[in-house]
Amino acid sequence: MGELSIKIRIAEREYPMRVKEEEEERLRVVGKVLNERLRFFKDQFGIQDKQDLLAMVAFETMVEKLKLEEEKNTHLSHVGQQLSVLDDLLSSATK
Repeated sequence: MGELSIKIRIAEREYPMRVKEEEEERLRVVGKVLNERLRFFKDQFGIQDKQDLLAMVAFETMVEKLKLEEEKNTHLSHVGQQLSVLDDLLSSATK
């Protein structure tokens, strides 16, 4: 697949970029979500400064990312434990 030239508008500024065709939709969705979160912080907390708004969205995004990573690690650990139990059961069944 080829590359596309697109512009994503974030906080009333346009950012031109070249992206793979298969990434275009995801990037447009991300731009939309960012703008929705910026609007939320502006409306909810009365923050007007764009830098402050972007900082709040970045902070919120990193908190969510860390939370998801912790959940993923917990899930992987649980799956590993279950696989170990299954392995023990299979080993004892084949003896």
